[in-house]
Amino acid sequence: MSWSNLKKGRVSIQSGEYFITFTCHHRERIFSNSDHANTFCRCIASNELKYQCRWLTWVLMPDHFHGLLQLTSSELGTVVGHLKGASAREVNKVRSKNQPVWQRAYYDHALREEENRIEIARYIAANPLRRKLVSTIGDYPYWNSVYL
Repeated sequence: MSWSNLKKGRVSIQSGEYFITFTCHHRERIFSNSDHANTFCRCIASNELKYQCRWLTWVLMPDHFHGLLQLTSSELGTVVGHLKGASAREVNKVRSKNQPVWQRAYYDHALREEENRIEIARYIAANPLRRKLVSTIGDYPYWNSVYL
C-alpha cells in the first residue's frame, strides 16, 4: 500500500482516540537495543507534554510501535509526525548514525464510541507475549497503559 493511500480519509477529531501503528525502516530491530528503546520512551513523555495528548496505552517492540492515542486539539499527523521525527533524531544521536529509523507511513484507526478500550489496550500490551519476548508482561520494560 502506498503512502498516499494510507493518508486518504485521515481525519483528526478533537478529543478523538486512535489506534496507531508504525514500523521501523525495513523492519530493522532497532529497539532490541535497550539504549535505543529507553530513548524512544523518553520521547513519548515529551510528545505528550508538547501536544497535550495522551498515549493511553503503548508498546515499543524491537521493530515497531503500537499505541492508543487520545488527542486534545492537536492534529493526528502533527502528533504522530513529531513522535516519529523526534525519536528518530534522538535514537540516531545515541547510535551515532544518520539513517531512517521509521517507515514513512503509519496506520491509524479512529476508535468508535462502542469499541472497548480495555480490550484494545490488552491487545496492544500483549504484543511482547505473542512474540514470545517475555512470559509475563511485567517482565517487558517498554510499555505503559492507563487501563492495565
